[in-house]
Amino acid sequence: MKKIAVFAFNGEPMFFVHALMNSFEMKEKGYDVKLIIEGSATKLVKEAMGEKKPFTDLYEKAKETGLIDCVCKACAMKMDSFESAKEQNLILCDEMFGHPSMTRYLEEGYEIIVF
Repeated sequence: MKKIAVFAFNGEPMFFVHALMNSFEMKEKGYDVKLIIEGSATKLVKEAMGEKKPFTDLYEKAKETGLIDCVCKACAMKMDSFESAKEQNLILCDEMFGHPSMTRYLEEGYEIIVF
């Protein structure tokens, strides 16, 4: 089985929507996919819980299906979405200077795609 780790860094909603759509397509085709929310994209974790956004439905589906592997702890703190991530029971990763480690995913056999 092909293993893909999708790192969503960009906080522009259309980048995030494409990260979500591509992750779902790969998952539907049988890939082992993990979505990691990093950088300015962490602000969207909080925004998805407020007024409905164009990405809200896909984001909710990603949470429900376990597609989201983790959210960057350091970036969530910087983007003021740390508490929202905790309230949503999302895993906060911080093993690399407060950020998720790409090396960990590589060592687990995942290819990395960055949005």
